[in-house]
Amino acid sequence: MKKYYIYEMKLLSLNLFSLILFALIVIVSFVIDKTLLLKSIIIEDYYDFILQMILYMCFHEVIHSITYVVYGAKYKNIIYGASLEKGILYCLCKQNITKKNILHSLLSPLILLGIATYIISVIYNLPRLLLLSILNITGCSGDIIMYMFIKMQNNIEFSEFDSPSEFALYTKEDISSKKPFGLKFLHCKKNIKREDYKKIQISKTSIGIFIILSIFALIINIIE
Repeated sequence: MKKYYIYEMKLLSLNLFSLILFALIVIVSFVIDKTLLLKSIIIEDYYDFILQMILYMCFHEVIHSITYVVYGAKYKNIIYGASLEKGILYCLCKQNITKKNILHSLLSPLILLGIATYIISVIYNLPRLLLLSILNITGCSGDIIMYMFIKMQNNIEFSEFDSPSEFALYTKEDISSKKPFGLKFLHCKKNIKREDYKKIQISKTSIGIFIILSIFALIINIIE
């Protein structure tokens, strides 16, 4: 009987892998063109840079969704959202999709917004694009971890539900004993409810932190 085997991203492992990716790409960039790398970390307009980062993150999720649709998913089943508690944007698909679909979707932002733009930035000497490319590659750590695990599984369908840090593999095989890097097996179910999708996820803790930071910023502004 087929079941949904649900996995969760381990944030500590994810952050560690992100740091490793960041270190590797910085070292490679230094070897290729250290002058370009040094120029890329000089940010004169932080507000402009933050806006570019947000747009880059949005493009990342749009590419996920386009790949979903190209490989068979229905666009009406695509959900865009933001988890303010975890500080991430996400794109979820409200239907089971094939292994081929999810593998292509996981790699597409890495290739298009990371590797391709990185090569362009080096060729045309574009410091800001280099930095955005490095950050995007670093931000693809979760996609890469999922890709490596799903690639090794056979006869599976991929499923998402109301959590950007969890996913399920629908299969007849018992994969509960597998311990992939960066992922934690939670449990298995016969069915998954999909009616609880939230466009915005935020906890009371996040609201409290936001209020405290806002008050602190206001006080600093008054003092200055």
